[in-house]
Amino acid sequence: MRIGLAGAGRIGAFHARTLAGLDGVEHLVVADADAARATAVADSLPAATATSVDQLLDADLDALVVATSTPGHAPLVRAAVAAGVPAFVEKPVAATLEETVDVVRLVEAAEVPVHVGFQRRFDTGYRRAREAVASGELGFVHLLRATTSDRRPPHADYLPTSGGIFRDCAVHDADVVRFVTGREVVRVQAVGGAKGEPFFAAAGDVATAAALLTLDDGTVAVLTTTRHSGQGHDVRLEVVGSEGSVAVGLDHSLALRSVEDDVDFPRGPVHDAFMDRFEPAYRTELAAFLDVARGATPSPCTVRDALEAFRVVEACTIALTEGRPVALSEIPTT
Repeated sequence: MRIGLAGAGRIGAFHARTLAGLDGVEHLVVADADAARATAVADSLPAATATSVDQLLDADLDALVVATSTPGHAPLVRAAVAAGVPAFVEKPVAATLEETVDVVRLVEAAEVPVHVGFQRRFDTGYRRAREAVASGELGFVHLLRATTSDRRPPHADYLPTSGGIFRDCAVHDADVVRFVTGREVVRVQAVGGAKGEPFFAAAGDVATAAALLTLDDGTVAVLTTTRHSGQGHDVRLEVVGSEGSVAVGLDHSLALRSVEDDVDFPRGPVHDAFMDRFEPAYRTELAAFLDVARGATPSPCTVRDALEAFRVVEACTIALTEGRPVALSEIPTT
């Protein structure tokens, strides 16, 4: 297969290396707004060449992977659909809810598959948690606790395009709550604080936040997220049921230190960032996308899934800024 990659920054270069190692990828065409960066990534890999973003879809592609900054996502998905090229796009599909809805309409009216990059759906732990819920072995599920904690804050220049902490970080937790439980969120409340770097408050953002979600069957989910987890990158999920409980991310990489006597757990090492935490999941995710591009399977994470996760974090953002509970019925779906 001949795969195009738009975006050669941190995540794009990471995806380039992953794609180059997957069976079935015969050639990789790398493009970036910074031509030198695209060339550097292409030159580091076998069977890879560089081109411009404008010329990428003219390179006789079998599939396109979109890993640009957020403003490039929706235009490139639209262009891929128009060209009949299956596309993988990192979250978010678009920078705003309105544009996301527009892309969903376009993709659902077309016959070109689009797969959205929520890599936790391909992590072994999250999949096992989903199976535990679906099998009924936990009894009735009534509580979930999900967390995403970055070890260190991003550069100040990142904040204006991040969409805020809920849209940028907690959207993954919103997606896996839906993925693991099979339920929808109906109501949210949220709080946040800006301790730490002063540029968060200056940008109208927070550095630490929590949201309380009510699902359509009465299950409660608590999401927490922060930019200042000095012990290490920390991503976890706990699912509590009437007959049992399971946890994702509860291993020796856990970024917590026990102060109890005679406890040597966790022994480490901790994860530094999301890419080393989820490297196997990214590989599985992109391999699954190649199957989608071949027509062997439908998209396992659709633009509609991305819209529903976006609606949840949009509601969280409104709840935070307006200081009130927000019903998901207030957030448009079409």
